[in-house]
Amino acid sequence: MTEAADGVNPPRRYDSSGRKDRARRTQLEILRAAHDLFVERGYGRTTIADVAAASGVSSETIYATFRNKAGLLHRVWDITIGGDDADVVYHERAEVQALRDEPDLARRLVAHAALFTRTARRTTPFLMALHGAASSEPAAAEMLEEIGRQRLVGMGVMAAAAAATGQLSVTEEECRDVVWATTDGYLWHRLVEQRGWSDERFASWLAARWISALVRA
Repeated sequence: MTEAADGVNPPRRYDSSGRKDRARRTQLEILRAAHDLFVERGYGRTTIADVAAASGVSSETIYATFRNKAGLLHRVWDITIGGDDADVVYHERAEVQALRDEPDLARRLVAHAALFTRTARRTTPFLMALHGAASSEPAAAEMLEEIGRQRLVGMGVMAAAAAATGQLSVTEEECRDVVWATTDGYLWHRLVEQRGWSDERFASWLAARWISALVRA
């Protein structure tokens, strides 16, 4: 039966899942459009109106969702580093935790170098765009500083896990600093984008350098 016993239709339950899914898809479209524009045009030369036009929404929608251009920039970085819109800190993601579960430090560093290389392919163009804007755009400069701090924290987590294996040949602090310094994207950009190395060659080379410098023989 579709009616209540007294002949009155029962009230329908409101299902918000469809609305939430549409809102999430809209946010992703905005973020992807902003990412592409920041990389292609530069952060400073991209306006909210540009992002709105590219994503098919109004500027008001973007302001209501991200508050301002700096807020949009932060969310673009979140999906760029993570590869999706999941609200999970990068060094707590499953693929990073899997690295720390590998008991052999040399094999762990091989896997870490491969993961970083995959990540660098999607993050480095965005980082290069930020560097290009940092001298004239305070939000870009602040974002770069924040990214550097986040990476240092993440590499500290990885270094602590490496030290726990008892296989480090250096201090935990030195391990953190070496990995941090070689994963800022510049090294990948120079060797892969400028010198024509393949990602596979770069990952193999980086892993070998890390193992030589950090793992007890």
